[in-house]
Amino acid sequence: MSSKNYILEKITRNIQKRHDRPVVKLDAISFDNLLTQFVEISQAVGGHAVVLEEGQDINAVIRDLYPDAKEISSALKDITLSTLDPNSVAEAADLKDVDLAIIEGELGVAENGCIWIPQEIKHKALYFITQYLVIVLDKNKIVNNMHEAYAKIGTNDKGFGVFISGPSKTADIEQALVVGAHGPKGLTVILK
Repeated sequence: MSSKNYILEKITRNIQKRHDRPVVKLDAISFDNLLTQFVEISQAVGGHAVVLEEGQDINAVIRDLYPDAKEISSALKDITLSTLDPNSVAEAADLKDVDLAIIEGELGVAENGCIWIPQEIKHKALYFITQYLVIVLDKNKIVNNMHEAYAKIGTNDKGFGVFISGPSKTADIEQALVVGAHGPKGLTVILK
């Protein structure tokens, strides 16, 4: 038995009065229209959100949004304009020339426009090394707030996941906002 477990066991044996764990009820923010709120906040944080219309081709929408993208990386089966399968490269550094990465989000949050991205590809560096990022998200998988999001997300086999909201940005001590400093210069969420 470790010393930590030994100490905790001794403490547990000597507790005289036990209390039930309190039930915490949060009155967290909620929205009447999750999709509208998500789109507005996505744009407010510097991103772009597109709601696909019935019958609209996702590949054509992406090509119209990023006509200059040459190296397009995606492992999604519906994305036919991909030029590189990110799972086919040996090292993360092999993704350095990716202009556009297209990935799938698991869950969106209306409160702050972020999307939960579990690692579903070999090298998570793709999420951050690409020049531009497109996240495909099911519009029925948007929740009100982070409390609901954390209640819904689970773990995956890779052990990595990240919330992404808008393009990479930073404001240094000179208070100059720089977009694309630590990751993608632009982010588009396509809601299907």
